[in-house]
Amino acid sequence: MLRNYIKIAWRSLLKNKLFSFINIFGLALGMSCSLLIGLWVKDELSHDRFLPHLNEIFFVRTSSTYEGKTYTGTLTPGPMAGVLKRDVPEVRYATKMQFPEEMLVKVGEKSTKERGFYATKDFFLVFDYPALFGSPFVAHSRLDQIIITRKLAEKFFGTTNAVGKRLQFNNTTYYTVGAVLENIPSQSTFQFDWIINYDVQEEDWKKTWGNNSFMTFIRLDSKADPAKAEANMKDIYRRNTNWKEVPRPTLQPMKDVYLYMEYEDGKAVGGRIEYVRIFAVVAVFILLIACVNFMNLATARSAKRAKEVGVRKVVGALRSSLIGQFISESVLTSLLAVFLALGIVSVVLPVFNTVFTKQLTLNLADPVLWLGVVTLVLVTGFVSGSYPALFLSSLQPIRILKGTIKFGAGPAMFRRALVIFQFTLSIFLIIGMLAVAHQMDYIRTKNLGLDRENVLYVPLESETYNRMEAFRQELIRAPSISSASVSMSLPMNIQATSGDLTWAGKKPNVHYDDVSTISVGYDFLKTMNIKLVAGRDFSSDRKADSASYIINEAAARMMGMKNPLGQQVGFWMGKGPIIGVMKDFHLQSLHSPITPLVLTLIPTNTSYLLVRTEKGKTAEAIAELEQVTKEFNPDYPFEYHFLDEAYEQMYRSEQQVNTLINYFGTLAIFISCLGLFALAAFTAEQRMKEIGVRKVLGASVGSIVSLLSKDFLKLVLVALVLASPLAYWAITKWLGTFQYRIELSWGLFVAAGLVAVIIAFLTVSYQSIKAALANPVKSLKSE
Repeated sequence: MLRNYIKIAWRSLLKNKLFSFINIFGLALGMSCSLLIGLWVKDELSHDRFLPHLNEIFFVRTSSTYEGKTYTGTLTPGPMAGVLKRDVPEVRYATKMQFPEEMLVKVGEKSTKERGFYATKDFFLVFDYPALFGSPFVAHSRLDQIIITRKLAEKFFGTTNAVGKRLQFNNTTYYTVGAVLENIPSQSTFQFDWIINYDVQEEDWKKTWGNNSFMTFIRLDSKADPAKAEANMKDIYRRNTNWKEVPRPTLQPMKDVYLYMEYEDGKAVGGRIEYVRIFAVVAVFILLIACVNFMNLATARSAKRAKEVGVRKVVGALRSSLIGQFISESVLTSLLAVFLALGIVSVVLPVFNTVFTKQLTLNLADPVLWLGVVTLVLVTGFVSGSYPALFLSSLQPIRILKGTIKFGAGPAMFRRALVIFQFTLSIFLIIGMLAVAHQMDYIRTKNLGLDRENVLYVPLESETYNRMEAFRQELIRAPSISSASVSMSLPMNIQATSGDLTWAGKKPNVHYDDVSTISVGYDFLKTMNIKLVAGRDFSSDRKADSASYIINEAAARMMGMKNPLGQQVGFWMGKGPIIGVMKDFHLQSLHSPITPLVLTLIPTNTSYLLVRTEKGKTAEAIAELEQVTKEFNPDYPFEYHFLDEAYEQMYRSEQQVNTLINYFGTLAIFISCLGLFALAAFTAEQRMKEIGVRKVLGASVGSIVSLLSKDFLKLVLVALVLASPLAYWAITKWLGTFQYRIELSWGLFVAAGLVAVIIAFLTVSYQSIKAALANPVKSLKSE
């Protein structure tokens, strides 16, 4: 019986080549989108899953209250890890680490910049990365040893077993390789090629509770209750400081770190997981649109197969066998479509990986992939074939064979409902395309309070760090460079916070933990074009400025100072006056509010040189920068970056969503138009005699085109009405993740409606014009 089903299904596909092609091609496009997004979602959800003891590992964050709101940060003070391990019974191991950085690694004459970080000795007890050679924990306990990856070992030594060999860092310090790790998986939150014991760079100022500059991770005992462990941590600050109102440690499971980085009121509310959901919804939408094409065309052509159903029923076919026949046709169509989809995915995947910075592969030996493919075929086959099968199998054979069958309004209404559903999803995506593009344009053009255009930055290392002021002075002599300064971090991505700020009138023992801070050099405000509300910048002519401070308007509001100039505050460099007040500028991405900021003049605590070029002289400035850098650091490869590119990189996830919506939204519209094109062709075919009569009676081509098109356009307008509130809700929710965002206007929805109507009209009008221009004699000669 199954063989007979397949044979009839194949004959049916060959008999109706145009509609079969539209069905198969449409389903293949929908399936390829689903497979691509499925691979991406699987990769996103698998981050850090390779780690042993994953459920025991937690990221320690700090939550504090400012202006009635709770903010949860990612950085903790230096002593946190050690104290948690000592004082909290549930904590088995604890480690602190700095942000990854690139260092010059040299072996013989070969040298390259490599990425890694410094971490305390418990790191490999918390994160059990697989080792190829040596013991990572033992090696990490030694200050003169380094742990590297397979990639680094092969690059410098030509072998994976590099234990005992030596590397030179930054042309100064030598480290002996103590262990070699397997290459870090792309699904790891941490990406690195070397790790060194943090103690080699420990300093007293890094040990204060007010300096939040470190990431802290812990591993609990296997039977420990995380909630109890967090409860035992709540008094950590109070026991180790004299603060009254204190931050509280907040534990985040390591398995959630990658996907849930956004916190509100002390709770994880989103992050990358939002984009996983968006991608998944888009995949379902596109697949449903493709399935609707199949259902629409199958029900539209039901009259063509009515006699076949009647004959089958007369010779004894049961309704169940007829349903099986039509479902088998649908599954066969899905099967052919999925093979085409796998071909499309294999071709598109390299481009997809480039756009979305992934390393996805289509592993045909993966049973999980084939399980997904089989599920996709069956679900798509049953969903798209269910209604046509039930509808056709319910027809009465006597009425069919007598030629008196009337389909009534039911099937037509169902087809209209499917078209509305299809275009509701398409218009939803069109509105999303326009809104995301508008928000991204807002991000690109928003005045941040500083000028990121025409600014280059280079890392300070070796002699450019040791002689940074001479380096800076040499550069500003160049006619293509207007100013230069040094800073601890990039000015629109300031992560460091401190609780050390004090001032006259501050409530006793009240702690403000979320004061942002950045160490800078001379001419920082000039280089970044940051406006001063009052006061002045740091000056090399005033030695006392090393113990003076510049704050922003938010800091002045926090301290309740209407006239802050000259007032004394206590901070990292001791007690000193406020010499300047900056106009508020964005310290981080537009997802975050502007927080209080304190600038300190500590050039030795900086990592970057910022260079503002004269307009139109960027090429000359880069050449001058390279020449001077090579004079100071001849052994280092020259590298530079544009500040506006770094700003764009902060919104990589949003840019990916923008790209996704554009690509797949366009594809969804195309698939919808495929179905609409075929449906218009079928409608024109069914009404050929009516069109012939109208032409004989004098109807113009325009009136016939209008007659055939208006019904479809009405459906698109209904879809617009249904899609608009759904899109408004979804976009408002997405925009809610930004502190600074566009205001949604009805113009955006009108624009989306016009786009949909124009596309639908162009799709339908081809068949309408073709029918209107046909010779009426051919359609009426049988009469």
